[in-house]
Amino acid sequence: MAKVVVIKFKGNCKPYYFTDGGFTLTRGQNVVVETARGQELGYVVLAEKEVDDAQISAPLKPVIRIATERDEEVARKNEERRPEAMRICKEKIAAHGLPMKLIDCEFTFDGSKVIFTFTADGRVDFRELVKDLASTFRIRIELKQVGSRDETKILGGIAPCGRVCCCAGAMPDFRKVSIKMAKNQGLSLNPGKISGLCGRLMCCLSYENEYYAGAFKKMPKLGSSVGTPEGRGAVISTDMLKMTVRVKIEKDGAVFYRDFPVDEVEFKRANEPDPDEDGKNNPED
Repeated sequence: MAKVVVIKFKGNCKPYYFTDGGFTLTRGQNVVVETARGQELGYVVLAEKEVDDAQISAPLKPVIRIATERDEEVARKNEERRPEAMRICKEKIAAHGLPMKLIDCEFTFDGSKVIFTFTADGRVDFRELVKDLASTFRIRIELKQVGSRDETKILGGIAPCGRVCCCAGAMPDFRKVSIKMAKNQGLSLNPGKISGLCGRLMCCLSYENEYYAGAFKKMPKLGSSVGTPEGRGAVISTDMLKMTVRVKIEKDGAVFYRDFPVDEVEFKRANEPDPDEDGKNNPED
């Protein structure tokens, strides 16, 4: 186990591990650290945490210093430069007729580089744009292309549930999401119902997938024939929260619907013989 300091750099970005550098730190405190991009201003999420050695990419870099008023002033001025830089870059993109959408820009802490983030349907030849921007800003220029999920994470927005998008408000890293998760939860497979603002499957489908995947295996398939205490019928719906099954039963010329706990319903489960094969499990016998 190793003791680390957990630091974030802005918004809902991924947390990173550093050593305390001999400083006594507190949660929420601004600090200056060394990263792959050079010195950066971040804030302390956890002043001390023990993590397994396997979770650490050695060697960990130390906190260089607790942020001073001058450091915070530099970061503030860099942020103030952002709107004007966005405006200029958008004008340059339009002038070059490039099929790209600018969504963000960021000046590094030392002011030596500006990073423009954009989306596009395919690859974009932006070499002339970079030259134009470099002559305007007189610093290093980096253009970074991201996908639609990253765009939503950066710009944020209100999801169909009425809350801030998960990726922008509560998810440092994207989780793997698949259509099977929606099927497990019995959701409509209409893309408009299970897609987020990015047009991809909603990240929240993964939150309870472990529960629903287990519950799904315990449920009969829709439309299948099952045995119940009131006779055989066809499954028309399932409730994986209440663990109940709604069954359509036709008996003595009448049709009626009943809800049964799944434990009271007999049907063929995986690796089990069909309950009708020997008649022993048919409640009508």
